[in-house]
Amino acid sequence: MSITNIRPYKGIHPSIGANIYIDSSSVLVGDITLSDDVSIWPLVAARGDVNKIIIGNRTNIQDGSVLHVTRKSPSNPNGNPLIIGDDVTVGHKCMLHGCQLGNRILVGMGAIIMDGAIIEDDVFIGAGSLVPPNKTLVSGYLYVGNPIKQARPLKDSESAFLKQSAINYVELKNDYISE
Repeated sequence: MSITNIRPYKGIHPSIGANIYIDSSSVLVGDITLSDDVSIWPLVAARGDVNKIIIGNRTNIQDGSVLHVTRKSPSNPNGNPLIIGDDVTVGHKCMLHGCQLGNRILVGMGAIIMDGAIIEDDVFIGAGSLVPPNKTLVSGYLYVGNPIKQARPLKDSESAFLKQSAINYVELKNDYISE
């Protein structure tokens, strides 16, 4: 972790939890809170400049993902922060913009989740899916497509994998930390 990849914006510094891994090629700027056991993989860009980003325990943000927020305005007084819960796996090259993700979610590679979207707990989002602004994805389902549609209820094995994926990435980041 280098000093230059974690920077303040207007005097607000990222807040870093315990036992985290941030790849030196990633950039975190401004009002960002990383909880414990978070991993930020290569080439992630996270800008908490015009609103805040909060990332929950044991969540992993994979290579090339972009995290951003929506500014506050007269028509949207709170703007849209980016809130990500616990045990979330964000696949490679995802775009999360001013949305809220609950706990135990897998966001497939290349997915885009737009402003004001709410993803409830225990959701699997297929690779390449687009979640439009202000869409809510209810708990317990696989969602796929552009725009996204509810495909079917999660199988027991898929529900179990949501938590296991987070555990796998905690173990992997611990290996990286120990190197």
